[in-house]
Amino acid sequence: MTEKKAPLLPVTEARRLIVARMQPLDVENVAVESALGRVLASPLAAKVSHPPADVSAMDGYALRSEDAATVPVTLRLVGEAAAGHPWDGKVNAGEAVRIFTGAYMPAGSDAVVIQEDASSGVGEVTLNEPARAGRHVRLAGLDFRAGTTVLRPPHRLTVRDVGLAAAMNHATVPVYRRPRVGIISTGDEIVAPGSDVTPGQLVSANGPSLGAFVTAHGGEPIHLGIARDDSGALRALMERAGEVDLLVTTGGVSVGDHDLVKRVLGDMGLDLAFHRIALQPGKPLLFGAVKSGAKVTPIMGLPGNPVSTMICAVLFLGPALEALQGLPGDPPQLTPARLGTTLDATGPREHYLRSRIARAPDGTLTVFPFEVQDSAMIAALAAADALLLRPPFAPPAQAGEQVHVVLLD
Repeated sequence: MTEKKAPLLPVTEARRLIVARMQPLDVENVAVESALGRVLASPLAAKVSHPPADVSAMDGYALRSEDAATVPVTLRLVGEAAAGHPWDGKVNAGEAVRIFTGAYMPAGSDAVVIQEDASSGVGEVTLNEPARAGRHVRLAGLDFRAGTTVLRPPHRLTVRDVGLAAAMNHATVPVYRRPRVGIISTGDEIVAPGSDVTPGQLVSANGPSLGAFVTAHGGEPIHLGIARDDSGALRALMERAGEVDLLVTTGGVSVGDHDLVKRVLGDMGLDLAFHRIALQPGKPLLFGAVKSGAKVTPIMGLPGNPVSTMICAVLFLGPALEALQGLPGDPPQLTPARLGTTLDATGPREHYLRSRIARAPDGTLTVFPFEVQDSAMIAALAAADALLLRPPFAPPAQAGEQVHVVLLD
């Protein structure tokens, strides 16, 4: 009797199981100028108000608005205020102070008449435009006030956020630690980039590309090396799992005689969550965890073909890295597009087709999947703008139909 194979795990369920095992890492404080791309771990309240006082929004003359309700009118110049150099007197009836953008408004003044609407003489200024209370004045706390929570977690800090945190007077910000991701490539045929390649060998693209992917998603790649198709050599590298927050392997996860990853991990006490999913390319994805001392490290075994490796990284490794940094670990965003060609029906697996995108002047996207979808074609992957999603058991599709894509980069 033939043993019935278990059904393949759907992509969404595989991602859910992976993200559920990822616990946010420790929190550390980093210098605000180094916080770009880090994930905020605690609410950040302003330590100061911005602006800290009423300031002039223009170069001109600060005065009491009631003194320039009708024009022309000539007022006595009694001082000058510049950014960083406030005038410490008080503006009285019939007086004005020369003021520059960013300077504190002098006591007694409530408006600014810009310099283009005034003509100055010795000790006086004639105003040709009526003043209005609050005109050209930025009120204290207009942007934010001290004590107000302005940035909330979890949130990956942008360039703008870094500037905001600095303006809030934070020299450091609390962020989740970068995930340390161990990367192991497997296979007798694999050699490092720059090697003298002999017959039967292939240059490793997976290790460098995964390292770049980890870096781009806020992690710290730890390249543990290339493991030969030998159980002892593979185990020696895998036993370093305790040094990292997530261990990722490439290759050796299928069912061939030289696919040793699952076997070696089993000898190490693998707690297997799943092996083989309903995905094309990327079916032999493996996920579980091994214990190293008191530490339990999640293990993600990716297929060896470079396209399969990177598609699995987009669908699973990216969300895992986000979850380790306190983010929800959401799936890649799907963007609607129009199909630019016809497509055949799909089978029981979810398909991701390497594709080019054409953008119309109105912003509409049309997607053109590559004719050849071989999972070893690295140049085609690099040339792709998007991955076109085809659900399991999808009927044939015609040009012009709406589909969904994952935009790359």
